[in-house]
Amino acid sequence: MDLRIFTEPQQGATYDDLLRVARATEDLDFDGFFRSDHYLAMGDGDGLPGPTDAWTTLAGLARETSTIRLGTLVTAATFRHPGILAIQVAQVDQMSGGRIELGLGAGWFAAEHEAYGIPFPEKRFGLLTEQLEIVTGLWGTPVGERFEHRGEHYTLIDSPALPKPVQRSPLDPARAGVPVIVGGRGPRRTPALAARFGAEYNASFPPIEDVPMLFGRVRTACEEIGRPPAELVYSVALVLCAGSDDAEVARRAGAIGREPSEVRRNGVAGTVGEVVDRLGALAADGVQRVYLQVLDLADLDHLALVAQEVAPQLS
Repeated sequence: MDLRIFTEPQQGATYDDLLRVARATEDLDFDGFFRSDHYLAMGDGDGLPGPTDAWTTLAGLARETSTIRLGTLVTAATFRHPGILAIQVAQVDQMSGGRIELGLGAGWFAAEHEAYGIPFPEKRFGLLTEQLEIVTGLWGTPVGERFEHRGEHYTLIDSPALPKPVQRSPLDPARAGVPVIVGGRGPRRTPALAARFGAEYNASFPPIEDVPMLFGRVRTACEEIGRPPAELVYSVALVLCAGSDDAEVARRAGAIGREPSEVRRNGVAGTVGEVVDRLGALAADGVQRVYLQVLDLADLDHLALVAQEVAPQLS
């Protein structure tokens, strides 16, 4: 099972804070460092010193790390024009030596759009679909050929479709592309997009008992278009709250404003033995990768505990 560290910097973090966590992620041999793509704090926090831009952050981390995978979980389709997004992601992939992944979703947090003057259309799924078509189409167009798209939301004419990512598309290794992560819990359209575009399907913060059902929908969608379901990676994102004993679990839960019983129920939480058992149960449900949501970015000992005490027990 792959373990990745997932951060929520809109809650309050500088680039230097994220760099410390990313370097710890790499030093401790986690598979990747991912971040949310939001511009406004959620809940009661003030979000100081303010938001950091996801792709600016990842460009910096691309040069200051060397082995870990990097990406977003997930970028909102409302934030960037798909042509610009394709250029940004391809450039950061080159800067990282081919370690970037793109999580792309429809966007949901209306307040951040209002706060920064970003349009937030009522219907966004068509926007997301076209963005996936355009971004993957631009990357996958052979060098020297042109790309065009005429859709309801976007029109691209005679595009040189440059630059290209370093990586090859997991769906078609003959073409350039980065792994695309499609997430969500919708019953029909999300599984269809995952089957069509995804290298990975991610269920973020689902009820644990729903994971087999969510994965099953994606597998069915793959079969409906003739794609082998096993081509996708199946992942979940869950809050992390681990401790060497109950007191440490309670301390870490309190530091993020949560109750120990709640994080044990909904996340990867508890003592080392409990965390190992939770990850084992997720693996039995078909989970191949877990994004561990780390909310206290100053507590690097938390990451060390998982790397040194939990990870060695995972088969």
